[in-house]
Amino acid sequence: MNWRFLFAFAAPLVFASPVFAQSDPPATQMTWPTAPPRETPEQGAVDHSRMDHGVMHHAQMDHRAAEATDEVGNEPAPDAPTDHAAERFYGAEEMATARAQLRREHGGVVVSSLMVDRVELAFADDETVFQWEGEGWIGGDLNRFVFKTEGEATEDDVEGAEVQALYSRAIGPYFDLQTGVRYDIEPSPNRAYAVIGFEGVAPYWFETTGALFVSDEGDVSARLEGSYDARLTQRLILQPHAEISVSAEDVPELRRGSGFTDAEFGLRLRYDITRVFAPYVGISYETRFGDTADYARADGEDVSETRLVVGLRTRF
Repeated sequence: MNWRFLFAFAAPLVFASPVFAQSDPPATQMTWPTAPPRETPEQGAVDHSRMDHGVMHHAQMDHRAAEATDEVGNEPAPDAPTDHAAERFYGAEEMATARAQLRREHGGVVVSSLMVDRVELAFADDETVFQWEGEGWIGGDLNRFVFKTEGEATEDDVEGAEVQALYSRAIGPYFDLQTGVRYDIEPSPNRAYAVIGFEGVAPYWFETTGALFVSDEGDVSARLEGSYDARLTQRLILQPHAEISVSAEDVPELRRGSGFTDAEFGLRLRYDITRVFAPYVGISYETRFGDTADYARADGEDVSETRLVVGLRTRF
């Protein structure tokens, strides 16, 4: 028997036995990772692999662990915020005071102004006449108290003078509605009037004023006035001006007839040295109509008259 042949046949079987398979492999031999050992469930933990979810009753489950980390609660929802949400923190009375202060500082502040639109000398053929027209006001953007005055005087006498005290209410971005009283200091007999009118800026920046007067004797009259500032330069301004008066009835004691009574047309060239100091020169034409003109003729007065004027416009 050939022993070499027998050894070659048996050697693979011997080295493949469990004894040799459990020995450590050489350092250079490649090994494959093995699966980690199966961990035993801790005591108290739930093994979901052995649960029957078909018969599970979730109402009996202990959700305290979930509630501890994500608690919803049952408190009612907070009130919806209002326009004055800050009152939740500072109180209604304190915030009302703060809002009133805010209105005063941003449009609700009480301010005042005095505009002397005309203070001038008018030179006619045989006399010099002093004329004035101005107004002042105090209040806010919507509500104001307005004071107006105008008149004329010669070297001998005051021919006409009136004052008005009015409440003015803004009815739009460009116009105010005005109501109040007017009192004629001259001519005599003196009259008091109830007044309702408007004042504002018409399209194309025409400054307009209109008023209806009802006297304490019951006679009714009206007046309409308008002007326009045509800027030749930033300081040199040409201002046409017109004023017309109407009476609903004949008032002989005031030398005023019914219908259109009188009108005044003027053209003044003004130079604004500053916004509060502006001298001017111009021309003024006055005329009377109808029965009012007849009263003027009967009194020996001119029906119409042209005057050269020199004056000053200022404000405070």
